[in-house]
Amino acid sequence: MDLITYIFAGASVGFIIGLTGVGGGSLMTPLLILFGFPYHTAIGTDLLYAAFTKAGGVAVHAKKKHINWKISGVLAAGSLPAAIFTIFVLKAYFPDPSAYEHLLTSSLGIMLILTSLVLLSNKYLRAKQDKPKGRMGAFLNDYPSSVTFVMGIVLGVLVTLSSVGAGAIGTAILLILYPYLRSIEIVGTDLAHAVPLTLVAGLGHFFLGNVDLMLLGSLLIGSLPAIYVGAHAGSKLPEKIMQPILAIMLLGLGIRFSFF
Repeated sequence: MDLITYIFAGASVGFIIGLTGVGGGSLMTPLLILFGFPYHTAIGTDLLYAAFTKAGGVAVHAKKKHINWKISGVLAAGSLPAAIFTIFVLKAYFPDPSAYEHLLTSSLGIMLILTSLVLLSNKYLRAKQDKPKGRMGAFLNDYPSSVTFVMGIVLGVLVTLSSVGAGAIGTAILLILYPYLRSIEIVGTDLAHAVPLTLVAGLGHFFLGNVDLMLLGSLLIGSLPAIYVGAHAGSKLPEKIMQPILAIMLLGLGIRFSFF
């Protein structure tokens, strides 16, 4: 029965991913925790789940030339070493997963809140995409690569600790720093960065013993076909209906994991 439950969970989250474009981490990790999995197992398993589910999207966007590989590479230059370093710190300075559970819990709550705020402000960010103003706008225009690299480091640490944010927060970073990119290029570039980041972070958690392979396989069996179905259904459902609902739900979960 557990196997069927996990396949169904994978299908449910996969359908929502296809329907709304919201990344699996912000949905799957809290769901696995509610199922009773320890935080470290939920986060580690979900990171590899995200890498596998997003890989197909990268192939499609690469074929259609929707990826700015230079920008993706700058993000990865910061995030991948940061992810590896984070895994090293968890391994070297904590005797077992229970010793760093509070760190994972706080990171998960913070990233869920940030993700929900990004979703709620997505329309505003896109409206302001071609209008950077003030000193901050000038700074971002003058040093986009340096800021991208630093933001990659931040994402590398937080995504490794929470499994959340590689998609939604990565997209927000690209919207702010690169207003000349088309929306489809932002999606493709963000995916091209998210896959290696979640893969490296997930493999790091596997090294720590934080990945349940049976659970991972069950989730993938359910989610991969469901993403395809959800993507087709999403074309018939207004984005303005689903994303605010999901954002409010993630905000509530973020508050729950951060403060309770």
